[in-house]
Amino acid sequence: MRSPFFYVLLLVLVVLDGWLLAHPNLIGRAGVFFFEYDYLETFPKALGTVATVVGLALLIAWAVGRLGRTVALLLLIILVLASGYWLFNNFQAYNSGVYKLTGAGFRAGAILLPGLVVLVFGEALVRRLGRL
Repeated sequence: MRSPFFYVLLLVLVVLDGWLLAHPNLIGRAGVFFFEYDYLETFPKALGTVATVVGLALLIAWAVGRLGRTVALLLLIILVLASGYWLFNNFQAYNSGVYKLTGAGFRAGAILLPGLVVLVFGEALVRRLGRL
């Protein structure tokens, strides 16, 4: 079983990310309203969105971990690379252009979400490598 510390840390980061995404500055609020990002309007909605994404990542990591050793390692490496690309892409997008004006907290929350997915898949990969 995974360390309970991992789950506690993940829970704290999910709550933090939900709070950050729910509190953009004035320009960010206008963007959330204009682009109809209903899932980020309030803290409970943003928390639910982040929890759903992280929960699905945990479910996928668990399902992949149940596969054979070689297939699981290959899929976990692909998942870590794909989520790492998502993290890099979000970092680039939210630190340039119009997104740069949405506020430091909102930008940090938007970048933290793919970081949490990388954390989940990376931990599953490390745990799988430890079982070899």
